[in-house]
Amino acid sequence: MPTTRPVLRFILLPLLIAGGFFLVFHFDLYGLFLSKDRFEEYLTSFGPYSIFVFILVQVLQVLLSPLPGDVTGLLGGYLYGAVMGTLYSTIGLVIGSMAAFYLARLLGLPFVERFVKPSVIRKYDHFLEHRGLFVSFVLFLIPGFPKDTLCYILGLSHMKAGNFLVISTCGRLLGTILLSIQGTSVREHQDTVFFVMLGIMTVIALFGYFHVGRWLKEHLRGEHSKS
Repeated sequence: MPTTRPVLRFILLPLLIAGGFFLVFHFDLYGLFLSKDRFEEYLTSFGPYSIFVFILVQVLQVLLSPLPGDVTGLLGGYLYGAVMGTLYSTIGLVIGSMAAFYLARLLGLPFVERFVKPSVIRKYDHFLEHRGLFVSFVLFLIPGFPKDTLCYILGLSHMKAGNFLVISTCGRLLGTILLSIQGTSVREHQDTVFFVMLGIMTVIALFGYFHVGRWLKEHLRGEHSKS
């Protein structure tokens, strides 16, 4: 295995990067993600196969982390309803998260630095290593947190794949449910439901950022004092 990994990195790294950019620019995926109407039209054009395309798009938005994922979550609820939208989104997010985790583990730091700034990796790496399971779950739980980036970072850690699967899936689930309900409320013109869900997500995000930010500051301060 040690002799094959450098070869795999040398071959797969440029292929994956080139393939990702081809998909984004050839199919104008970034433009689709930014426009709900265009994205909806694109998906519905596939008819009964739109479900599989939607799941694939959810996978790609995890792997190509600069692509915004909230749009797809909302659209999943809008097109398929709160329950099925949550299910289809979760399937795509699980596949994408595991793929990012294993790609980082297989291809290593040079690959991850293509998607994540080295300063961000250094900021979270040691902190997650010492408080990994609980803090990782909290980070996945926070709406708006860059969870796709976190998948790559955790792939570089010593976290077991099984633990990552449980943490990432359960942590993402609340946000996925809220986004799907929001999408459904838009379709049903239920403005009150939409803003209630938005309020819940905002409260969770503020609470999470406040506490995680405090943990990070205390930890980093402690590390500096030791050094």
